[in-house]
Amino acid sequence: MLNKINLEDILFLDIETVPLFEDYEELSQIEQELWEEKTKYQRKDDFTAEEFYERAGIWAEFGKIVCISVGYFSFRNEQRTFRVTSFFGDEIKILKGFSQLIDQHFSRPNKLLCAHNGKEFDFPYITRRMIINKIRVPQKMQLFGKKPWEVPHLDTLEMWKFGDYKHFTSLKLLTHVLGIPSPKDDIDGSQVRDVYYNEKDIDRIVTYCEKDTVTVAQVLLRFRGEELLTEDEILFV
Repeated sequence: MLNKINLEDILFLDIETVPLFEDYEELSQIEQELWEEKTKYQRKDDFTAEEFYERAGIWAEFGKIVCISVGYFSFRNEQRTFRVTSFFGDEIKILKGFSQLIDQHFSRPNKLLCAHNGKEFDFPYITRRMIINKIRVPQKMQLFGKKPWEVPHLDTLEMWKFGDYKHFTSLKLLTHVLGIPSPKDDIDGSQVRDVYYNEKDIDRIVTYCEKDTVTVAQVLLRFRGEELLTEDEILFV
């Protein structure tokens, strides 16, 4: 079934998120109370709400998107190319740019979106932030009333679970066990907040996000039993 999908019909993506504000004190009183209530089970007695705020980027209600990287295959004269580009900076610009890309190039019924843990994180996070920012949600992101087989989303984590819903495998672990080579990471997800707010180095975040987007495509190729992308086949635009 997976091998019947045309690779050119898939938009691969990854997102990077950070807390909505740099410091906990920037939250209003009601927002602090809501944050404390939202995270009480995750924090238990180990962290105060303020100490835990550095992780706020995980929740769309308390975080924001600072980068969406996308990639797609192109086949010309039997030459395979994987083109990668990013939307980054101001969140509204990011979301509008991504929405426009979906509407213009990936809106047809045969088009699909693909991410690692996308169904649990990337896709709902993007959709929630669009609604919060009063941005029209593309049809591809609207799932209400759809049957499971009608949802136009692929998730490499879900594929790897093979029906085991207790199992979580990070993209880094999955590439290791599948023998997919990956360049040494400059940062990891837990450092994105510090790189964004303290170092103010969005370029490092974009590079990290784009690498993960390429890796998701590599994982799907591996699942299909196809040759992995070479450096010469990857084009950053």
